[in-house]
Amino acid sequence: MNSPEQPLPTFDEVLLCTPQSSVEEVGLFLRRCLIPCPGGDKIYTMLFADELSYEVSCRAEELFQRLQCYNSSYRLIILCNCERENSYLPSAFSHCKVHMIPQRSRAEIQQYLQQHFRVPQPSHSAAAVFKEHMCVGIVSSKRAGMGK
Repeated sequence: MNSPEQPLPTFDEVLLCTPQSSVEEVGLFLRRCLIPCPGGDKIYTMLFADELSYEVSCRAEELFQRLQCYNSSYRLIILCNCERENSYLPSAFSHCKVHMIPQRSRAEIQQYLQQHFRVPQPSHSAAAVFKEHMCVGIVSSKRAGMGK
């Protein structure tokens, strides 16, 4: 987000972890991150790594330790809920922990995201019905199951 022209991460750069994430999913992601290939300037991000099961976390750490020697310039970010930082994977990488404070204001972040999620006006897209032709949105309710 250093410049407005910088693109958003691509699908292969982000892994959204859940308790159902498999060893294979995490392994493929780590291989993309740690095995050098052309165009290796990507920043890989594991979101909610604290949600991974114990078995998957253990295997992920083992794979990371084996593959790390192939690439000394990898760029991997592991994001976790600070309330669950004692789960396996965050604990295993606690020596690398960095507390992050956003460097941009909320308005700047929103403007950056709006620029990248806006669909061009003449497009015949479902985004035409959303506010300002955005292709993503968040729908929430204080009452569960109310037709969202």
